[in-house]
Amino acid sequence: MRINERIRTKEVRVIDEEGQMIGVMPPQDAVRIARERGYDLVEVAPQAQPPVCRIIDFGKYQYEQK
Repeated sequence: MRINERIRTKEVRVIDEEGQMIGVMPPQDAVRIARERGYDLVEVAPQAQPPVCRIIDFGKYQYEQK
């Protein structure tokens, strides 16, 4: 699973922490938005065109997965 600066595509579709679509943008802009909100940008659907990323608390997400 790629997060933040590890996402290396030209554009990503971004979904915010409340499940609302923000739009399509360069991953650098999406990471900036996520950090401003205190979250991480996580790639959740890399096979989509463009890849879908969510703004979430990655530490909490990992904990819930365990």
